[in-house]
Amino acid sequence: MSSNSTTSLDFGDQPDCVSVLLPLPLGKAYTYAVPPALSLDVGDFVSVPLGVREVAGVVWDGEVDDVPPEKLKAVLARLDVPPMPEKTRRFAEWVAKYNMASLGSVLKMLMSVPDALKPPKQVSAYALNKEMPEIKMTAARNKVVEVLKGSPPLPATLLAKEAGVGTSVIKGLAKLDALIAVDLPPPPSFTVPDWQAPGPTLSAEQAAAAENMRAHVKAGEFAVSVLEGVPGSGKTEVYLEAVCEALEQGKQALVLLPEIALGAQWLGRFEERFGCRPAEWHSDLTQTKRRKTWRAVAEGEAKVIVGARSALFLPYQDLGLIIIDEEHDQSFKQEDGVIYNARDMAVVRAQLSDIPISLVSATPSLESLRNVAQGRYEHFDLPDRHAGAELPDISIIDMRVDRPDPGKWISPKLIGALKETFAAGEQALLFLNRRGYAPLTLCQGCGHRFQCPQCTAWLVEHRFLGRLQCHHCGYQMKPPDKCPSCEQEDKLYACGPGVERLAEEVVELFPDIRAEIAVSDNLHTPGQAQELVHQIEDRNVDVIVGTQIVAKGYHFPYLTLVGVVDADVGLTGGDIRALERTYQLLYQVAGRAGRADRPGRVLVQTHDPENPVMQALKNGDHKGFIETMSQDRERNHMPPFGRLAGVILSGADERAVDQAAARLARTAPRDNGVMTLGPAPAPLALLRGRHRRRFLVKAGKEVNIQARIRSWLKATELPRKVRVQLDIDPYSFM
Repeated sequence: MSSNSTTSLDFGDQPDCVSVLLPLPLGKAYTYAVPPALSLDVGDFVSVPLGVREVAGVVWDGEVDDVPPEKLKAVLARLDVPPMPEKTRRFAEWVAKYNMASLGSVLKMLMSVPDALKPPKQVSAYALNKEMPEIKMTAARNKVVEVLKGSPPLPATLLAKEAGVGTSVIKGLAKLDALIAVDLPPPPSFTVPDWQAPGPTLSAEQAAAAENMRAHVKAGEFAVSVLEGVPGSGKTEVYLEAVCEALEQGKQALVLLPEIALGAQWLGRFEERFGCRPAEWHSDLTQTKRRKTWRAVAEGEAKVIVGARSALFLPYQDLGLIIIDEEHDQSFKQEDGVIYNARDMAVVRAQLSDIPISLVSATPSLESLRNVAQGRYEHFDLPDRHAGAELPDISIIDMRVDRPDPGKWISPKLIGALKETFAAGEQALLFLNRRGYAPLTLCQGCGHRFQCPQCTAWLVEHRFLGRLQCHHCGYQMKPPDKCPSCEQEDKLYACGPGVERLAEEVVELFPDIRAEIAVSDNLHTPGQAQELVHQIEDRNVDVIVGTQIVAKGYHFPYLTLVGVVDADVGLTGGDIRALERTYQLLYQVAGRAGRADRPGRVLVQTHDPENPVMQALKNGDHKGFIETMSQDRERNHMPPFGRLAGVILSGADERAVDQAAARLARTAPRDNGVMTLGPAPAPLALLRGRHRRRFLVKAGKEVNIQARIRSWLKATELPRKVRVQLDIDPYSFM
């Protein structure tokens, strides 16, 4: 039994029974009988029968059901894996209740690698037989014997390599009983980072923040700090000090990044500091690596874990610190399956575990800043760039005045800045948050637009790959030679720019420069991102044309110019966070310029230069912009001054969805501080072949919005073929 499992079960009368929670979309545990030879504690992983299947689950605390003995099925086995700690079980229950998800669905996230529940295979090795039989010795056999005289048992391949012989020699000696086969435990999957390795010299502001964070880790107490700092201020070095403290205390540390592909330089910096790489967790790991990492986390072997939002649901045995880097980023919001915000759930996990958590960003979210203002979170500010580097100058280009040539997207002023940058041997970044070649393809003859047959979305042209693709469901098709509507040839026209089209324009303007496109399509793994980073660091790239994937986290000393090609993308759409999110993104991408001893500049192209976002960027009025956004939200009782929840109905039968929406509308809560808006077709009214209708529930901060929604849905009967999806604290309104 593991020392982490502290609650023993009181089985009562025979037969002994336990509740077992299964990783299925179920709201409760099932009752199973415990065989007399088996001893179980709460938190144990077990194998149980379910119908004709055998599934793994977790022994959960709580009352067992009163099931007749003849109907009880028995637990098959206790699995050889450390039990799930009580803090993790309470976290699972909290996540399920708050996000209105089934507890079994949350457990599925915690048990995301079923193969890891099986013990790792033993390593077969060979040792010398102490009672060596009389055999004919050869030069090769003597080499093997000499190696093993001064060595512990070795696997066959390693032994053959050390002795300089073939594996057939090893097998021959084993067959003659000169060598004995032994089983060894598998070697450690991860090296413990060297927390005693010296770090960089910190500034006074950095040192103060680091010391505070270290103190909370050492004390093992819950505390939330917001570490705010301009791009290049050394925020990472500050929180790595807290990671050092966690390692010194023998604890595990978790660092969440919004997109793991952004961590290429982060991983290199970590390895340089600690002498090894941390454990990584993201969707592009091989199944073997996922199995090893999950098991190493469960056994406490993996001490530092860096990953995407799903890393929050790994089975930590002794977590001592959580870091959320770029805490404002929308990527921390999970939109499918169990819908949750990893940042907010991480704060809950830290509180339940009595450990500190730090929220790190150059542009903290209004929610985090509101908690700072109310004294719930501590706040540390790093207002200056590290080592005396200056913040870049930001200029706004009014595209109504400084117009590009027809069919082009780069203004004359930005072209001039690019010429100067390349002439100085420096690098540039052109930012456009649109993947592909063009966001829309239409027929100039009849006006036909290419739309996804499964979604309310235009097909994006990816010219380099020769396809039209939906970025919501993945549907793709080869661009036709003629219009499918009017059948005219040579009438198809690509509307608007994507990064591919922008890169094409750059190469036309500067045929001798080296351009590289950086988007999630070609940087979806850390390895691909690392290769691009090396190319830029080695100055084999003159200009990077990229989306938000290059907007944050990277440090390139020779990158001195950032050009934002269309700053107006994202400003509209009815999203309450549209202005805040656009400002954060543009502020972050501007921070890529001039991060070393070469001064940087940023040129922002916009058709709306008077927009508050553009004015705040131009004037460097970060605090003023945040205050304006905060006042606007407070006037309208929007988060963080009010509560929102989305209720989305979907189904393949549009009529059934509309009927269900009409039923819900008649019983929707609209009193006692609650307002329900809708139903209305979602902006993506058709997604992956399912028709969608939305309600938006708005309430005061004091309202238990989950309870009101639960009562509402319980009182309304809906057809089974209509799915109800709940989004507490929605970020996307699509």
